[in-house]
Amino acid sequence: MNIQVLSLFPPMFDGVFQHSIMKKAQDKGAVSLGVVDIREFADNKRQVDDYPFGGGAGMVLKPEPVFNAVESITEGKKPRVILMCPQGERFTQKKAEELASEEELVFICGHYEGYDERIREHLVTDEISIGDFVLTGGELAAMTVIDSVVRLLPGVLGNSDSPVRDSFSTGLLEHPHYTRPANFRDMTVPAVLTSGNHAKIEEWREEQGIKRTLERRPDLFEHVELTAQQKSVLARLKAEK
Repeated sequence: MNIQVLSLFPPMFDGVFQHSIMKKAQDKGAVSLGVVDIREFADNKRQVDDYPFGGGAGMVLKPEPVFNAVESITEGKKPRVILMCPQGERFTQKKAEELASEEELVFICGHYEGYDERIREHLVTDEISIGDFVLTGGELAAMTVIDSVVRLLPGVLGNSDSPVRDSFSTGLLEHPHYTRPANFRDMTVPAVLTSGNHAKIEEWREEQGIKRTLERRPDLFEHVELTAQQKSVLARLKAEK
């Protein structure tokens, strides 16, 4: 996969792209990551924003540098061009899985009051928001989405089951995790996890995932199709509350 990011502040991505899973993904050849400075595509004054027509507070990102920057890296290609903005579609694990199937992604990160509307109407394919709040710019949001997508690429994580079992990948929250020591300051690991009975362990994990979802995000049950066994577990947990 090739991912390019358009930003007014490219150095913000150095730490994120050069460490942890992002660096490993690049070292393995699973992804190529690049950052393009939007200012390099502005006029000779490097001006990327201007006052909004009709008046109002703040500055608006001009269309010319954004169009020029995108066109410079997409010549002959038709990638998904993603605009990071609070008005966009709420980002979910399902969206991450959808984007992970693409070969080329371009992210546009804005600043100031907003984007010239022509960028939305004639350049982008997707608008994404990571939540109902406003950030200073789109960089942190883009980093979040890119990390979520890259970790889903084949071979990036050490265990191929890891992304499959993540919270939200199944539609529900993930079960609790424990590691050694089995007894820490008299806080013990559930006995089933050290029993060696893998069928019982899987049964416990599924029930705990359902229980955690019921306690913390019951709204998720409205969007997932449960099996007969899961419905039985959920009914029992509700009765026990």
